[in-house]
Amino acid sequence: MKKQIIVALALSVSAFSFAQKKELKAVEKAIKSANYAEAKAALKQAEALISAMDDKLKEKYYFLEAQTLYAGGAGSMADVDKALANLSKTDGTYKDESAELKQTIVNNLLTKGNEAYEKQEFSKASKYFENAYRGSTKDTLFLYYAAATAINVQEYDRALSIYKELDDLGYTGIAKEYFATNVETNKEETFQNKNMRDLSVKTKTHVNPGVRTTESKRPEIVKNIALIYLNQGDDEKALGAMSAARAASPDDVNLILSEANIHYKMGNTDKFKELLQEATKMDPSNPELQYNLGVISAESGQNEEARAYYEKTLELDPNYTNAYINLSALILSKEEAIIKEMNGLGSSKKDDLRYDELREERQEIYKQAVPYLEKALNVDTENINAAKTLMNIYSIIGETQKHKEIKAKVDALEGN
Repeated sequence: MKKQIIVALALSVSAFSFAQKKELKAVEKAIKSANYAEAKAALKQAEALISAMDDKLKEKYYFLEAQTLYAGGAGSMADVDKALANLSKTDGTYKDESAELKQTIVNNLLTKGNEAYEKQEFSKASKYFENAYRGSTKDTLFLYYAAATAINVQEYDRALSIYKELDDLGYTGIAKEYFATNVETNKEETFQNKNMRDLSVKTKTHVNPGVRTTESKRPEIVKNIALIYLNQGDDEKALGAMSAARAASPDDVNLILSEANIHYKMGNTDKFKELLQEATKMDPSNPELQYNLGVISAESGQNEEARAYYEKTLELDPNYTNAYINLSALILSKEEAIIKEMNGLGSSKKDDLRYDELREERQEIYKQAVPYLEKALNVDTENINAAKTLMNIYSIIGETQKHKEIKAKVDALEGN
């Protein structure tokens, strides 16, 4: 009796194992014919047997389910998520096959992500890029793309979560960039790797090969974390995020500027100016910094200080149009007090004499502003604001010919 029971059990186990394999073979057959609906049905039947499967068969089940869910690229985002999760359970017998399928899925996600991006479907693109990263976590750049595209459609909560993940990973995005000049277009082009660049140089389609290190994306990441907190009304977290970043990279001028911008958005103009001055000491040849210091000084009523900053801007960059315009605006701002006094005068002889004096002062102010506006228009020939201001000044100071010329220019710019 005991022997019969043993034999019966052995037959039962053998039959059960045969049933498992039979169901999985049915799945394989359906997948080969791209009949994924049939594959899903067969998997459903095999699912009831999974608890009794050995490790090898379980791996096969998860691998086949991943193939079925992916459905040759037709699977939904949720199905692809599950497919990738399944492939993480197949690092034994099906390790190589799983790695190949995972790479296929990642490539497909990137293709779809790029297509969605080109169509400006940024929300969809962001999710494809994130899933591509989940499938290939060594490629952190995909996660960065996911955050950047989420920002484009103001999905701030999701973007914040991804940016924080990048920050925790210590992602910088710093990489070697290989480049060479296209002989036909005479424009510099970048290559995916050194071999591709060298091949182009060898075939003589490109010249002047080189390599450089890209800038860190960390300042941008931390800045965006802070700005999202700021957008959410959490000023303390915004400043905390920036403070932590600056502590880690105290010599990063971009982080200083990002913190300065946060203070500016919060209305802390004194702190904004202080940080700009700090950045200027680190990067004294940056005209943008000098210009911004000029703007904040002018807004604070410190006109002489603003003038000095604008002049320094032009010393560093003689083509900085807005510095010319703002210098003319500083000069013309003196007009307000003169007009106010002129309007308050009476009709006595003394008042008439004072009126004439003030009119001369006003004329002189206009004449002082003219050279800056003319230079602005020389640099930016289509600057309509500079052209209109010049037109009005020429009329007031009696420059009839110049007024006619600039009026014609204004009319042309406005399409009259």
